[in-house]
Amino acid sequence: MHVSAHKLKQSPMALSKPCILLIVIAGMERFAFKGVASNLVSYLTDVMEMSNSSAAKYVNSWVGFTWMLPLLVATLADSYWDRYSTILASSLLYAAGLVGLTWPWIYSNKPGSASSLSLSLYMLSLGQGGYNPSLQAFGAEHNEDELPCTNDNDQNSDKKSVFFQWWYFGVCCGSLLGVAVMSYIQDTFGWGLGFSIPTLAMMISILMFLCGNRFYMHKHGRIMDGKFEDIVVGAKALFSKMIRYGRCLPGKEYTLVELELQGEELCNQHSDQEIQGFMKKPDESMQLLEAVKIVLRLLPVWLMLLMFAVIFQQPATFFTKQGMAMKRNIGTQFKIPPAALQSAITVAIILLMPLYDTCFIPLVRALTRNEKGITIFQRMGIGMFLSVVAMVVAAVTEKRRLEAGKNRGTESKDLQFSIFWLLPQYILLGISDIFTVVGMQEFFYCEVPARMRTVGMALNTSVFGVGSFLSALLIAVIEHLTTSGDGKNSWFSDDMDEARLDYYYWFLALSSATSLLSFVIFCKFFR
Repeated sequence: MHVSAHKLKQSPMALSKPCILLIVIAGMERFAFKGVASNLVSYLTDVMEMSNSSAAKYVNSWVGFTWMLPLLVATLADSYWDRYSTILASSLLYAAGLVGLTWPWIYSNKPGSASSLSLSLYMLSLGQGGYNPSLQAFGAEHNEDELPCTNDNDQNSDKKSVFFQWWYFGVCCGSLLGVAVMSYIQDTFGWGLGFSIPTLAMMISILMFLCGNRFYMHKHGRIMDGKFEDIVVGAKALFSKMIRYGRCLPGKEYTLVELELQGEELCNQHSDQEIQGFMKKPDESMQLLEAVKIVLRLLPVWLMLLMFAVIFQQPATFFTKQGMAMKRNIGTQFKIPPAALQSAITVAIILLMPLYDTCFIPLVRALTRNEKGITIFQRMGIGMFLSVVAMVVAAVTEKRRLEAGKNRGTESKDLQFSIFWLLPQYILLGISDIFTVVGMQEFFYCEVPARMRTVGMALNTSVFGVGSFLSALLIAVIEHLTTSGDGKNSWFSDDMDEARLDYYYWFLALSSATSLLSFVIFCKFFR
């Protein structure tokens, strides 16, 4: 590995040139992704003629698949490729998925079939599965010293914190443009142009990544020792050894003796050929055991963040459908695209993120007399609390919208509920993201060893993947339980004046509050 000389001269908290370039590239990728995903529920209901609940479940399932894939793809990528090669290959697959979305509109100015839509979207997901965690880990490597991320090394830990904040700031800028600009273009000028621009942006970002090659630090060879097959064989070997060891220990000694996995014969039994071959590599055996321990140690935190991830999915689904049933006019000509209000989240992040370091942390330091201000757990907890408040506000707002809708037939249409009443819930979610999402990135990066950091980033994204699947499952179950025999009265009715999204938001608020309470209790025991 070689490091350019300018890195040694830069100030401790400065971002290196490759970091800045990679943050810009990440922002362009978010522009492309949000340009497709933010208005997808409108595309499915208006163009593909799906029902509200079907469109929401489709979007949640696709987003869940997209967020979950990094956990598998990143592990395979770390086994076979370096991060640079993974980024390059997955970005090409990503661009191919975008081309698949765009081509039917360019060729015939008509949407493709449902199967071609799904093929293109899931090809995009496969590309993003390797692209996002590898790009983020690749960027973090360019802004750190070769030191562990621990409390004993505050300067390096602070540098990582600064990097993740500016990384999130960059992707939020891309998200803002993708949501605000592309939703307007898609609603006004059509889906052909609306899909072409994200495709072009992704292709330009690939060229920028290639042009920055001379700035990068290249770590040659695989990041994790051993092939993926070796890991599978190792798991089988370790499992076999534990079973044999358990059989040969006397019952009274079983709980007293610690299992030593050093590749020696247990109970004078001969290992089979597979175990003998693997145990010639004791380092790989211990690496696997260490990796399992690390993942299990992080699992409780991962589980308690799932309800936050469910709430994270609402702006792209039911918040957008709420907006479609509200007054959206500005003047007599302009009509606000419902998906454009998602930009309020990113605007809140972009405006308030710089205040986090300049105002919030100094204030907390003065109050707590703690040099670091707040811990990563405290940062995530504050964001989780704000997400609960956001759902309470969303439930109250939806209740008022329904009450206003009942008067629509007898009073002037000017009394129709304005879409701007949705802004508080969007802004609160934006502020919660500053705390929780950035805190999650730093937590899953710092709590794994260096060779597993792509997997650490994948663990982070998998929270949102499982959260999306959980959201789709909740919608299916609640729809089944609340739909009457004649198919009416569902909480997610296509008639927004009959739907009861306020009940759903209260359910999410209560569930998330329970997760927050569990998180607070767990944090007192986590070391």
